[in-house]
Amino acid sequence: MNEMPAGTRSVIVEREIPFPPEKIWRALTQPHLIEEWLMKNNFKPVVDHRFNLSADWGGVDCQVQTVEPNRTLSYSWDTKDLESVVTWTLTPTNTGTHLRMEQVGFRPDQEPYYRGATVGWKRNFTALEQLLSRID
Repeated sequence: MNEMPAGTRSVIVEREIPFPPEKIWRALTQPHLIEEWLMKNNFKPVVDHRFNLSADWGGVDCQVQTVEPNRTLSYSWDTKDLESVVTWTLTPTNTGTHLRMEQVGFRPDQEPYYRGATVGWKRNFTALEQLLSRID
């Protein structure tokens, strides 16, 4: 993994989700499902696969870094000014899964990105949970 420069910050969102890791993993790795809660994409859960996320506001260039099915997924998340890494960690619990997302790499001069990600990821989590309740 790329080392992040000193002074960078992370956005972390964690939730208990009442579904098994396998189901959440599908929503994190299947392109048609990712599109429903995040953005249009050409994702493949293959290390080094380069993919793009696209939305009305623009796009994100990404590259898969870690794939441990039903456990860990990470990818670089680069926009024109921001180089960061998003890591998903799935931990089974008695009632479902503890899902943790961490995006690292926000520099001190990137407060708008940091604030945007803080709000955006919470919204994405809500959309992800709604999707999970609809799919089998």
